[in-house]
Amino acid sequence: MAATNGAADPLATVDTDTINDEILLAAANHDIDTLTKLLRTGSAKIQDPETGFSPLHAAIASCEPDEDEKMEDAEDAGDAVHGNALSEESALATVKLLLENGAVWNELDNNDETPGCTAHRLGLKSVYSAIVDAGVRAELLFGRLDGFTLLAGGDDDEDEEEEEETIDGFEPAPDRGPATEAAKGVLEIDESCGFEPTPNPSSKVEGADVPTLTSTDPSGADQKVDEPVLSNPNVNNDAYLKSELTYSGDRLLDSDKNAVMMDWETEIMKVSADQLAYKPGLKTMNVGHGMGIVDGMFLANNPEMHYIVEAHPRVQKKLRDEGWHDKPNVTVLEGRWQDVLPKLIEEGVQLDGIYYDTYAEDYKDLKEFFAEYVIALLNRDGKFGFYNGLGADRQVCYDVYTKVVELDLFDAGMDVEWTDIAVPDLKGRDEWAGVRYPYWNVDKYLLPTCKFMA
Repeated sequence: MAATNGAADPLATVDTDTINDEILLAAANHDIDTLTKLLRTGSAKIQDPETGFSPLHAAIASCEPDEDEKMEDAEDAGDAVHGNALSEESALATVKLLLENGAVWNELDNNDETPGCTAHRLGLKSVYSAIVDAGVRAELLFGRLDGFTLLAGGDDDEDEEEEEETIDGFEPAPDRGPATEAAKGVLEIDESCGFEPTPNPSSKVEGADVPTLTSTDPSGADQKVDEPVLSNPNVNNDAYLKSELTYSGDRLLDSDKNAVMMDWETEIMKVSADQLAYKPGLKTMNVGHGMGIVDGMFLANNPEMHYIVEAHPRVQKKLRDEGWHDKPNVTVLEGRWQDVLPKLIEEGVQLDGIYYDTYAEDYKDLKEFFAEYVIALLNRDGKFGFYNGLGADRQVCYDVYTKVVELDLFDAGMDVEWTDIAVPDLKGRDEWAGVRYPYWNVDKYLLPTCKFMA
């Protein structure tokens, strides 16, 4: 009934739209029926303003026991379901429903955890696997968008802004090129995470970037975008090549105290060199000299010829000062690999082993390297390896990009074998003291050894 005294109805200013809270509650309770109905009008891309929980976070966190249950079940280590905590099976069903309705796999909560981080911490293997698969699909689909070009007449700024809108369920990495409406139509058909990418050598996946970590406000609008940490921090390559570098004991730092290379990587480098230069008399190459760790290990394996490609003036000076140019069977190529390697290809150089470990470059550079240059320089029986640190600041991103790179290597006609190497306790050893960005936070290093398919 309307107010009759001219005063405003106090109920008129009350926000009665509680659908976001209902979605979060239904997700937390694994209430599939209610959640299905709510998602017909509501969005899976929401976050609780207090916790930052998305529906995915809520569904997964419901499997965590409270402190009393943890104490009671201390002897049952490894069991992901305790007491009144909800089951992993119902969490998986809820997670799949949310992903099918556009939930973002890499949303950050207020504790800096993605849903995958939470699932991994709680030991929910099937749920974690579903999140990783969703991340792979998202990255592959956005990679395919980069292969499309605008239709004629569709290149004005206004159209570009409209075409770069976010697609439900996937958060594009920043600085992506515009996509055509036709390309969007393909994604809208496949926007549920039911799309399973099938490795296909004739279907190139162009321009995929490292997964973007995002956060949205309760309405679903973008709130922040955090760049993931790579094996090398996300530094502009041109700026890096102009920056000052410092060799400081067991590390090489740039002018902002970012670690270009650190001594703890030595075991990784040795295994890589031994895999690629597995017998004397081979022709090998390393792109990115850094501290010279891996190049020294290549030479220890007595190659017939070893090429070193280095772009930074300070490292080039180190190479000259230490006499690398005068070492037998060593050729130092000064410059960016994009500039110097075409000359080797023109000369018909063929190599038995190639290693890639650059700084201030990202995944699209690595992909260009193996898809365009490795296939031209590597012998049919040769081997290729690279420093595998993409997304290594958190396990879920590392696992997503391990799968993405494996599929892209398949597209380039290469198989990959992974060697597990335990990473030392870097925090316990205080490795990050004096380093601006701790770029590694994963327990195991997955070392890739790639070769052409038979």
